[in-house]
Amino acid sequence: MTDRNEQIDIAPLRPEDAGEVMTLQRAAFVSEAQIYGSADMPPLTQTLAEVEAELRSGSGFGARVDGRLVGAIRFTEDERMLLIGRIAIAPDMQGEGIGRSLLTAAEEASAAETAELFTGSLSEANIRLYEACGYTESDRIPQGDGTDQVFLRKPLHPVGEPSEPGASG
Repeated sequence: MTDRNEQIDIAPLRPEDAGEVMTLQRAAFVSEAQIYGSADMPPLTQTLAEVEAELRSGSGFGARVDGRLVGAIRFTEDERMLLIGRIAIAPDMQGEGIGRSLLTAAEEASAAETAELFTGSLSEANIRLYEACGYTESDRIPQGDGTDQVFLRKPLHPVGEPSEPGASG
């Protein structure tokens, strides 16, 4: 748990952060692997070279407390859609508002009209967070194993009206 006086610093991720990002996402996604009964998921099998390549070609933010990377989010923009990728929060820092802060940072950095992300149907804590941040379910795709991939969307702002710095999106 964070001391309420600790500052969460959010800054763009760089390719040189790849090792920390990979370590963070592996720690963060162990609980997801347990929920789904399989460690065969990209956040746990991704190589360092793949993470470095993602950080070179995409956008992302990291959250640090006292220099330690405790959260990361990756995203891209496709036409008028902000596509939010992997969100990883250190297990000992979950529930501290870091995921919410990273989502807000990604939304505010975007000129897109809409944001979209997805999670598995058994990831109830993730779904609760996304709904609390204004996302609503837009689609469910059966995975053939009794679970669904749940897509959630959130309107951001009309094209040509980028969000104001500090706006809550």
